[in-house]
Amino acid sequence: MSRFGNLHIPPLSAAVNVAWQTLRQQMPEKGSTPSQPSERVRFAQINHTGPPEHHELSNMTTNQWSPSEKSQAEDAFNQGYQSGDAPTKQQSFSSLDISEDDFVEGKSPIKINEYQAAWNVTNAIQGMFIVSLPFAVLRGGYWAIAAMIGVAYICCYTGKILVECLYEFDVQTGKQIRVRESYVAIAKECFGKKYGAKVVNAAQIIELLMTCILYVVVCGDLMIGSFPDGAIDTRSWMMLVGIVLIPLGFLKSLKSVSVLSFWCTMSHILINAIILGYCLLEIGDWGWGMVKWTLDMENFPICLGVIVFSYTSQIFLPTLEGNMEDPSKFQWMLDWSHIWAAVFKSLFGYICFLTFQNDTQQVITNNLHSAGFKGFVNLCLVVKALLSYPLPYYAACELLERVLFKGRPKTPFPTIWALDGELKVWGLAWRVGIILFTILMACFIPHFSILMGFIGSFTGTMLSFIWPCYFHLKLKRNGMDFQTIVFDYFIICLGVLFGVIGMYDSGSALIKAFEIGLPF
Repeated sequence: MSRFGNLHIPPLSAAVNVAWQTLRQQMPEKGSTPSQPSERVRFAQINHTGPPEHHELSNMTTNQWSPSEKSQAEDAFNQGYQSGDAPTKQQSFSSLDISEDDFVEGKSPIKINEYQAAWNVTNAIQGMFIVSLPFAVLRGGYWAIAAMIGVAYICCYTGKILVECLYEFDVQTGKQIRVRESYVAIAKECFGKKYGAKVVNAAQIIELLMTCILYVVVCGDLMIGSFPDGAIDTRSWMMLVGIVLIPLGFLKSLKSVSVLSFWCTMSHILINAIILGYCLLEIGDWGWGMVKWTLDMENFPICLGVIVFSYTSQIFLPTLEGNMEDPSKFQWMLDWSHIWAAVFKSLFGYICFLTFQNDTQQVITNNLHSAGFKGFVNLCLVVKALLSYPLPYYAACELLERVLFKGRPKTPFPTIWALDGELKVWGLAWRVGIILFTILMACFIPHFSILMGFIGSFTGTMLSFIWPCYFHLKLKRNGMDFQTIVFDYFIICLGVLFGVIGMYDSGSALIKAFEIGLPF
């Protein structure tokens, strides 16, 4: 933690300025005429006219680019894509490290400052899944709180070394030169061109689909918490929520929902403030001695998986750093975004547990005593979950379609796009089928915190712990001191340990939950 000692605290005025500019960004200027170019999904950038699309996992935005704003790399991308079997589509998830043959990441002509970059990272690691952290304190006690701080430090460190792997030292200039542009490019260098992209893309697809499933699961948990005595059970609520999601398969872009995402984020901040305010009003009844000091080896690995999942942001950090006005401030930005995340998460989990103690639910809003108040907060969170679903859904579709449906002979199957740019009937069925798959999986695995622990233990430890340190050792070992080498190996071992034990315990907990018929 001594690395944080020399950091200067960001001024409050900068944060207020970023929030104000982001708010103004939602309001179209008078006399402006909307452009009709293709859409590209990037990071939240304040100084442009496109509305931001914030999301917990990837935090990308749908930007509108006029022909004069396109870079040569973007023109090359469009020409290359049109020359294939498939017609030009209306969006591409460029910040998801899909394939370097299709686009160049981190080369946006519009740059963002360190405060705007921090906005993206903060939204990525301060998402709605924070509502499960008090339950992690119930299961892990003070060890869970320590893990919220320790995992923040490790993820901050692995984010820095991952970006460091993008650079190589140039002997002629004596400076570090950016020679790679993405997580996939690093994986290709370390795992080989044949398997590098496939391995990372597989992890991304799993995490994105699991995130979609989690949104449906949490909606069911919230609705049954609001109407516990109703005639509809949790699985039925999930199916009803799924009916609202099915029309997403008919849409070709996120433009229709992106304008709501900023307000979605603001509403979640408000809900967190309401929950903390409620807890502070109950301070007289806090159970100061209820937090455990003992380590529960059966439940603690599940808690670790939940915590790791809540900090996963490494996959988009290379693109974010490439889009910064001053990349030298990337480490400062990453330090402070993770410091505030660790402070807020540990305090939120601790205070909420002290308030509800051993009655703490998997989703903390279900603990609110007033039925009307709880119902209102839960419905707001359901709306937020529904608005958050499209980004991971479209990202997963885009990744899968690039692997399977770009057209023969590039991929095993023909393109899902007709010559007029519309989805073919069977392509539409494919996209709707992905939504139905996530709904069915949510119905089959309805235990929110256990499922989140499993995902964090599986993909979270690989993306945030193991792979960044492995890449660092592979590419930078010759210039590293002994202490750094040992620390990288330590994190790899820790990631493997957390992953194996967490997946085993989470899987066992899921099986046990089904066997004894736990409510969900």
